Amino acid sequence: MNKKITLACAVCASRNYTTNKNVSTQPVRLEVNKYCKHCGKHTLHRETK
Repeated sequence: MNKKITLACAVCASRNYTTNKNVSTQPVRLEVNKYCKHCGKHTLHRETK
């Protein structure tokens, strides 16, 4: 079952990206390095509810 998730910047906490995740195969929270337009650099983005 796919669930829509939001990725938020770990530095400034702005919610920049949305994606889908299969909850049954990926139970842990997603963490990826992505570009944050508010910080102006690549930062760690974590899954939020």
